[in-house]
Amino acid sequence: MEAWSRLKLGVSMDTVASLSPLRHGHPPSSPAACTTSRRPSPRLLKVKQRSNISSCSNSPPGAGRSRSWSRASASASSSDVTPPPRPPQKEKERDLVFVAGATGRVGSRAVRELIKLGFRVRAAVRNAERASSLVQSVQQLKLDGDAAISPVQKLEIVECDLEKQPRDGIAKAIGKASLVVCSIGASEKEILDVTGPYRIDYMATSNLVQAATTAKVEHFILVTSLGTNKIGFPAFLLNLFWGVLCWKRRAEEALIASGIPYTIIRPGGMERPTDAFKETHNLVVAAEDTYVGGLVSNLQVAELIGCMAKNRRAAYCKVVEVVAETTAPLLPMEQLLSAIPSKRQEPPAEEETEEAKPTEPKPDEALGGDQAPKAERPLSPYTAFVDLKPPSSPSPSPPSSSSASSTLALDSNANGIPGSSNASDQLQGEDDKTQQRPLSPYTRYEELKPPSSPTPSAPKT
Repeated sequence: MEAWSRLKLGVSMDTVASLSPLRHGHPPSSPAACTTSRRPSPRLLKVKQRSNISSCSNSPPGAGRSRSWSRASASASSSDVTPPPRPPQKEKERDLVFVAGATGRVGSRAVRELIKLGFRVRAAVRNAERASSLVQSVQQLKLDGDAAISPVQKLEIVECDLEKQPRDGIAKAIGKASLVVCSIGASEKEILDVTGPYRIDYMATSNLVQAATTAKVEHFILVTSLGTNKIGFPAFLLNLFWGVLCWKRRAEEALIASGIPYTIIRPGGMERPTDAFKETHNLVVAAEDTYVGGLVSNLQVAELIGCMAKNRRAAYCKVVEVVAETTAPLLPMEQLLSAIPSKRQEPPAEEETEEAKPTEPKPDEALGGDQAPKAERPLSPYTAFVDLKPPSSPSPSPPSSSSASSTLALDSNANGIPGSSNASDQLQGEDDKTQQRPLSPYTRYEELKPPSSPTPSAPKT
């Protein structure tokens, strides 16, 4: 009876032997314990339960044993089969940008500027509840392009702690973004935190750089500060905040060493200027280690980030310092960026896709199937127009009319001008009484006398 009950439940003898009290030390307490020693995944467990239920039907003893052997052989054959290869990852989406520090003063403005330019933004925040003000500000935007698309549809809030989250988790948060913008920094409110600049300005930024390398992003924009690589007043005073400029410099070095195409923005002081600062102060973009002081607004830095996202080739591997001055001329940001030298050799120009290339009509289609031969361009316009004669200056000739016409013909033939001999024949045939061309207009008109200066005469006594 015991053997018959085992066969009726569809359990093989090997499985019963593995669950015997002699090997495990305790009897099975429930039918769920009648599984193998290796714990399967929930999906695999579900499949085995279905097979056991199907085997508990009213079937003869031999059928139950045969089914158990067939399941064992099927499981063995499935373990030998290699899993199918994973599909290759899709390329990065060029219109998707990952912004770290999206709730900050620069980050929130950068998010809005990127959405205005048509980008989709993955805003990384440590707590999604703190992103409510960012969402409300994006809702108030008015897009010039598609009125049917709401600006909030281009915003995605992602919870990501760059300090505590592992590298794979940060890379997963980046997703398919082709551009990463990092505008994080230690808060001034936590000035008593000695480790703040080290943890946030260096370690968190370094973790994001490593994750971006894993995710194979195409460009990385990092916002630091003036004075990270140059000692000077007043920028160097920021190091009183637990060496924040030194840790920002370490973050810059980590980004440069990663090999990712980068752009480092070193803005001036952004605490006092408001968004209206740009109305009276024009942006100045200079090469690295140029300034040690200056002011610029958060909005101007955010607009520069948007310009770099649109013109990544102009911002390729550059370190720029940004201030705003009243005496600076108002120039396009693309022109300001192009004047800064790159730290690496610029990449080759991106090849146009087939969709982007303008379709030019083929010679056969444009000419109705017959390709017209290319006409040679004449070297002189006088050969194309017969009536058009080149200007020629007259040459002195002897008094006789016949010699004048012959001299004109000789001069024209010597210059190699086509049709010049015909001109001399026409001059002879028009009027036989044609006089020679005088060398001076005074010989032509007798009444016209040239001006003469008076001759000095001897003084009269």
